[in-house]
Amino acid sequence: MRRKPTEAEQALWLLLRDRRFLGFKFRRQVPIGPYVADFVCYASKLVIEADGLQHAESARDLIRDAELSRRGFRLLRLWNHDILARPQGVAELIWSELQGGKP
Repeated sequence: MRRKPTEAEQALWLLLRDRRFLGFKFRRQVPIGPYVADFVCYASKLVIEADGLQHAESARDLIRDAELSRRGFRLLRLWNHDILARPQGVAELIWSELQGGKP
């Protein structure tokens, strides 16, 4: 995925890269245990996943999410459609999560 990211992943990376959220550093395609997270901010222990319809009600994702939580990460799942259609709303949601989920 790092060499061929989806359109939504590319758009999200443009939003997250270069410490654009007041210095919060994100990395992409990060191995965490047996999984690879789309985007990770270690300072806030936040994992962001850009998901398409294949992830709707996925039992595999529930197991993965539980493992990431066990390792101390918070998880924010964003739908590809929302990333592309509502980038400002996505940015606001990410900012809220970086502040500890406070509105």
